[in-house]
Amino acid sequence: MTQRKRVVIIGGHGKIALLTAPKLTDAGYEVHSVIRNPDHHDEVAATGAHPVLLDIENADVGALAQVFDGADAVVFSAGAGGGNPARTHAVDYEAAVLSMQAAERAGVRRYVMVSYVTAAVDIHRIDPESSFYPYAKAKHDADAHLRTTELDYTILGPAGLTIEPATGKILLADDEGQVPDGDLAEDQRVTSRENVAEVIVHVLESATGIRRTLNFYDGSTPIADALA
Repeated sequence: MTQRKRVVIIGGHGKIALLTAPKLTDAGYEVHSVIRNPDHHDEVAATGAHPVLLDIENADVGALAQVFDGADAVVFSAGAGGGNPARTHAVDYEAAVLSMQAAERAGVRRYVMVSYVTAAVDIHRIDPESSFYPYAKAKHDADAHLRTTELDYTILGPAGLTIEPATGKILLADDEGQVPDGDLAEDQRVTSRENVAEVIVHVLESATGIRRTLNFYDGSTPIADALA
């Protein structure tokens, strides 16, 4: 019997991760979801994933590399949730970089980062005194570091996240959040969390988007066609 491919999700109790894990499981992957709160064990296990208890804010690269050992891919979907600049830096930047280093040490080349649509440009146009700036900088810097690695990365840039069901259809945007067909109303510049999960599964299954940044909104083009 062919051994199932294994994916490790960092931030396993996050909303996107909880949607992604069962989709990966249904696609035939063995999923290990890293969580820091043992109270989340049962909810994560219910997705079909194997919960792994590890606090990535305090773990070292060796501990995380052990978790990644033998994996085929890593998905970084963790986040501090805003509100605390120091913790935002610790999770969204420092822990992200740690996970890249651990993936390299463990020999895991495939790496998917969940970022956001205008992460490449926001630090150049947002007031540093803005409460959003620490998050924008952490995500920008983590993405920039990822691009310097030898990993087969894909950076995903969804927009404002919604709880709408997945349509399986998206619209690609550039670093400025603009789309080829011109203006897109603000209320249309959103991305279903479940569509993000669908894109994660697609890029892993199809090996598309390698060393690319894919910014996207919910749209009308099937994911496979949009990313072809």
